[in-house]
Amino acid sequence: MAGVSSCMKYSMFIFNFLFWVCGSIILGVSVWIRVSKDVQQELDIDSSLFAGVDLLIAVGSIIMVLGFLGCCGAIKESRCMLLLFFIGLLLILILQVTGGILGAVYRSQIEASLNKTLLASVNSLQSSTEESKVFQENFQKFERMNECCGLLNGPADWGKNFNAAFGSNKICACELEDQQTDLCTIFQGRYVYKTPCGDVIVKYLKEHLLIIMGIAFGLAVIEILGLGFSMSLYCQIQRK
Repeated sequence: MAGVSSCMKYSMFIFNFLFWVCGSIILGVSVWIRVSKDVQQELDIDSSLFAGVDLLIAVGSIIMVLGFLGCCGAIKESRCMLLLFFIGLLLILILQVTGGILGAVYRSQIEASLNKTLLASVNSLQSSTEESKVFQENFQKFERMNECCGLLNGPADWGKNFNAAFGSNKICACELEDQQTDLCTIFQGRYVYKTPCGDVIVKYLKEHLLIIMGIAFGLAVIEILGLGFSMSLYCQIQRK
């Protein structure tokens, strides 16, 4: 009977060891961000972003478990571990493909949901509650950084708060060097940025969609290679 290929065995081990290391890094950094108040303040992370951090913790944990199964399955020549690794990786690949298909099919619903979220944020810009004031101050930083104003309808989104005082900076105020450029317009007697921040957000998402698709495709290729390695090694061990 044919033996197990050493090249296949150690290639599988190295592949999964790197997989495990990546999972460990993702998990470690995510847990650090989640529990460290200093890091949360440094990165300006509030409780609304914890769902994303929790998702990274889950992803890191799953990658670590799969990497462990792949490493041990390869070194110990364990068909059980290799089969569990294969099934886990296959499920991830199926979920990834399903997510991509659903994203394409329900694109219009996703855009409608984004617009709904932006509309809710417009209401926060016009509100006078303490919670809304915190959002307004953070949003002003976003406006200055991206040279935009409001979310959907420009400066009109601020409503009665447009002339409210927030520190030394006026809402949507153009920098002096930008006032005579296409970036600015006149609203209620002063120069403000005319591009709605909603347009900036949508443009950012579209520009980065190609990068996300490229990463997803690269991950899919790596996952398919992992499936091929694990099943090939599984069959070699079975024939041994």
